[in-house]
Amino acid sequence: MARVKGAMMTRKRRNKTLKLAKGYWGAKSKHFKMAKQAVMKSGNYAFVGRKQKKRDFRRLWITRISAACKLNGMNYSQFMNGVKKAGITLNRKMLSEIAISDPAGFTAIVEKAKAAL
Repeated sequence: MARVKGAMMTRKRRNKTLKLAKGYWGAKSKHFKMAKQAVMKSGNYAFVGRKQKKRDFRRLWITRISAACKLNGMNYSQFMNGVKKAGITLNRKMLSEIAISDPAGFTAIVEKAKAAL
């Protein structure tokens, strides 16, 4: 049986890691050992970042809704309670978009929420 040498696959694997490390500062983009560590760490940061992105956007939407509610003489928690009781099935993202782009429409939603309480 013929002998199989692993140099080609090893080189491919290392080049893949070095390609991912392109643009990193200093030896992290040149030396495989350091590039491998940097790529693994950056992968962890990316994974965590994808989870935090969802939290950050939800926090932003709540802040925007809260500010718009205060302009209409209501606080956020009362507003959300009223919206649920009124049967309005808009999510926080859409409510914040309405609050920004259509203040009159948001005021109408606030009035419905107040009436439902």
